[in-house]
This record gives sequence, C-alpha cells and structure tokens, in this order.
Amino acid sequence: MKIIYAGTPEFAVPALAALIQSSHEVSLVLTQPDRPAGRGMKLKPSPVKSLALEHGIPVLQPETLKDQAVQARIAAENADALVVAAYGLIIPTAVLDMPRHGCFNIHASLLPRWRGAAPIQRALLTGDKETGVTIMEVVPALDAGAMILRGVLPISERDTAQSLHDGLAKIGADLMLQAMNQLQREGRLEAEPQDEALVTYAEKLQKSEAAIDWHESAEELSRQVRAFNPFPVAQSALKGETCRIWMAHALPGTASAGTIVAVGDGITVGCGSGLLNIEELQMPGGKRLKARDFLAGHPLALGDKFGE
Repeated sequence: MKIIYAGTPEFAVPALAALIQSSHEVSLVLTQPDRPAGRGMKLKPSPVKSLALEHGIPVLQPETLKDQAVQARIAAENADALVVAAYGLIIPTAVLDMPRHGCFNIHASLLPRWRGAAPIQRALLTGDKETGVTIMEVVPALDAGAMILRGVLPISERDTAQSLHDGLAKIGADLMLQAMNQLQREGRLEAEPQDEALVTYAEKLQKSEAAIDWHESAEELSRQVRAFNPFPVAQSALKGETCRIWMAHALPGTASAGTIVAVGDGITVGCGSGLLNIEELQMPGGKRLKARDFLAGHPLALGDKFGE
C-alpha cells in the first residue's frame, strides 16, 4: 500500500522504520518544522525527518494542516492510508478523509484510559499495573477513535517514563505493521468503539509537578521520580540548591519527612509514610551520578534534610 506517515519525536521512529522495511511504500512523511535546540539554538530536524531523509522519502513540514496548498500536496499522493504517531498537529477532517482506507494512530495507552498528551507518565504516576498501545482510527475528537489492535506492557517497580516509552514504541511499530498488512490483505480493519464511561485524560506535564513534597508516601514519590525521568525530572531543595532526583525506590520504615537516615549505595530519606532510597541524583552544573559517587563530592550526614 501507499502510506503517508505523520510523526515527530523518537516515539514515532520505530513504526516508520518498520514501514520502510516492509513491502509498503512510504511516499510522504509529515513532521513538525525544525526547532531550535542545544546551546547554539540551531535548527534541528525531528528524529522522524532524519530517518525519512536517510531513506530518500519526501518530507513536508507545515506549521498547520489547514493550509489549502498543504492539503493539495497531501491529496496529490492518493494514499491508501495515513499513519500517525505523536505528530503534534491537529489533522483537519478534510485531510482525514483523503486516504482511501482512512487514518490510523499509534496511541501509548490502553484506551479509553489515558487519552491525551502524557499517557505514559500519567499511568506511572497513578500506579497503574500495566499500560500498552492502542492502534485506533483517527477522528476529529481527541483520541476518541474506534480501537483496532491493543498490546499490553506490564509496569514494573523499576520502570521509568523512558523505559516504558521505548517498550511502547516497539509494540506500536509491531502492531501498526500488523494492521497495515491486514488492511492490505482484507481491505478493511475491524474496529471496536471506546466505552465513553471508562475515559480518563492524561493532562500535559507541567514543570511545577516536578517538585517533591516529602510529606507524601514513599510509594508516591518513587512513582513521581520514575514518571518524570527523563523529563521534567523530580527535584527537591538540598542545602539551598535544587537537586534533581533521577531514580529512587520505596523502602519500609519511618522517619521525619525529608530527613536523611542512611547513606551509602543509596541516600535514604524519610517521607510521609515509608522511606525513599535515592539511587541517582544531580546538583546544578554537575553530572547525573549514582548515589555513592554523588556522596564522594557532596558529603551528606545523617539528619541532613531535603526540602530546605
């Protein structure tokens, strides 16, 4: 089949790679415009654009898909399907109606749970035991399309947003290729409507959510640390500076909130209930370090406090 692919970040790369390596033809890639990045703030192409150019696939980077010239360019492809993965732009109904068989999205949750911008992080923060990927039809309403395929990924006590992101991206690539192969064979895909009574929304992450409140439970703080790794990274005051906490796990025990009660391979801190054992952390201007290496350059004593 002739496919248009719309995606932007790293999450969208495995599915594009899978389609490129398949018997299908990716005739056009839609991705967001190059954005300034790095210290020099030079324009940087999206990961999806970089992969497309490596394979000689034409790339279109409009600021909006509402532009008539852009729509005419997409229509000229006469595509069989439009595949979408974390594209980041609203797709107007006029564009949704162009491909012969429709538009299909890779969404990083088990819909109808966690529609919206940050499904991976919200699943972790809330303490869900599993997450997954849903291949769905694209409709004008946010993540509301009928479901075609689903793949489940258990959430472990060591998972971060990054590890889940990588696992879900691979599952999404496998499922989307499966769906496109089935569409080619059968000319249609069975789809199940979402149960609107079960819908939850994954609001976009705010940097303000990164601040640790040591009066919360160790379990909640462990999830916060892991959900915000690699962005925006959980943080707490330490000796008057902002310390970023990259990895931590909960332990049983009792201690005053924010108070350090053990140091070694980890830095163990009291919480509202339980103890948080910090494994990786970072001070301003410094590198992300394992706790023991951190302590070599930033000595901490029992009784010292986070949050001050």
